[in-house]
Amino acid sequence: MASQLGGQPILILPEKVQRYLGRDAQRMNIMAARVIAESVRTTLGPRGMDKMLVDNLGDITITNDGVTILEEMDVEHPAAKMMVEVSKAQEDEVGDGTTTAVVLAGELLKKSEELLEQDIHPTVIVSGYRLAAEQAQRVLEKMATPVSKDDDKLLKQIAKTSMSSKGSEIHGDKLAELCVKAVKQIVEEVDGKIEADIDNIKVEKKTGGSSADTQLIRGIVLDKEVVHPGMPKRVENAKIALLNLALEVKKTETDAKINITDPEQLKKFIDEEQRMLKEMVDQIKSVGANVVFCQKGIDDVAQHYLAKAGILAARRVKESDMEKLARATGGNCVTNIKDLSPKDLGAAELVEERKIAGDEMIFVEGCKDPRSVSILVRGGTEHVVDEVERAVHDAISVVSAAIEDGKIVAGGGAPEIEVAKGLREYSDSVGGREALAVNAFADAIEVIPRTLAENAGMDPIDILVQLRAAHEKNGGKNVGVDVISGKVLNTLEKGIVEPLRVKVQAIKSATEVTEMILRIDDVIAAGKLEKEEGKEKGAGPEMGGMPEM
Repeated sequence: MASQLGGQPILILPEKVQRYLGRDAQRMNIMAARVIAESVRTTLGPRGMDKMLVDNLGDITITNDGVTILEEMDVEHPAAKMMVEVSKAQEDEVGDGTTTAVVLAGELLKKSEELLEQDIHPTVIVSGYRLAAEQAQRVLEKMATPVSKDDDKLLKQIAKTSMSSKGSEIHGDKLAELCVKAVKQIVEEVDGKIEADIDNIKVEKKTGGSSADTQLIRGIVLDKEVVHPGMPKRVENAKIALLNLALEVKKTETDAKINITDPEQLKKFIDEEQRMLKEMVDQIKSVGANVVFCQKGIDDVAQHYLAKAGILAARRVKESDMEKLARATGGNCVTNIKDLSPKDLGAAELVEERKIAGDEMIFVEGCKDPRSVSILVRGGTEHVVDEVERAVHDAISVVSAAIEDGKIVAGGGAPEIEVAKGLREYSDSVGGREALAVNAFADAIEVIPRTLAENAGMDPIDILVQLRAAHEKNGGKNVGVDVISGKVLNTLEKGIVEPLRVKVQAIKSATEVTEMILRIDDVIAAGKLEKEEGKEKGAGPEMGGMPEM
């Protein structure tokens, strides 16, 4: 980029740098973000379609999970990458509602473009959107319904609503029940506040069977096998030792050289090694353990002694799995074998090695009051298993969010219509140009029920008119669209429910990314490296025209 000063050209930026200013920069960024939103829009709701994504290695992903689609897409444009970040933030915070957040952000940008064309300054739009987002959260809080952690029926409906868009509705009842049981098992009360950390639910997946064969284990499933063929494959009333150490002879910390001059010395050396290993095993045996899970290696000789003692053992268990085992069995991880005592042992009714889909897995079942549990996901093919796993993850996320917050809202677009109604009333009190932005936000948020209707093959205008009319009446705040029956009805009574947190977070994320993109009025893009340029000649338009993705 060059500039003229007194007829003399001044070079400020290197050659090949592309720069877009003002409306051009805004238009380009808005277009890129909207393309991303449009790409996932058809996946919204129970009648949403799936996407097949093929990476450069030929691996296939079939899903309609918003965050998975955006992560798998090789997005190049910087504004488009910001939309991917929105879906990731939603996934990390709530675990569901990723498509809603991205579609809403895309619609907010579309409406802001219309306002920009009316010569309304971006900062005015940003200010109006911020006011609207705050008011939207107040409206949602007002319409929320309380839920208790003991209300199994309602929690199951929350899980089913989340799963309904993931193609798992065939066995939705069973999967929803498993997810509710799993979350309720790990719920803890800390300083009078309910916490449900879903990291304590281990989701293990294996092909074979169908999604109906998915099961909840009151304990932990390890993708490991018993280390020695002579060991028992099944242990009842297990006393479990959890070792964060190697059952091997330690090497010296300093470099040492041992000179052995005759066979007798060698024999003594080997005998001493064996004695040390036997001592370790004797220590385990003496405390009454009959199952050993070791985070590090187990020497062949130690394996032999463990097998002779009738102890089942597994080695190189992941640290995260060791923590879950400790929470499930009530045992303690020990770092020094000499410190191992009977009170450090965990307990389980059964530890057994089973063959699942051709692979050995160790099941630790029947724990007394496990603070950590496992869900073994099954499915006919790898792609089915992956999608069921995503559905299970979303379901346990929304159930835990509902239990922690204790608040839910009706689904099927009811909250969005109620928010739009509240914002239109609120805009009269805002006044000025910000009121136009608040109204634009109200129009934008209606994209959710409109898209739900479109994806179900219904007439979106008819549905919106019916929803608005229903919400104007007293007691109509929970009226949404049931895409299965194609009717407008009270979705809370119908059992289409979502946690309040999903909606609040979606509005926060979408508003913040919209504000950020609107504030950009100058894009300076560095030229690509020579190597990349050679590779990418003729690969498509640069940042000037249609956004590259």
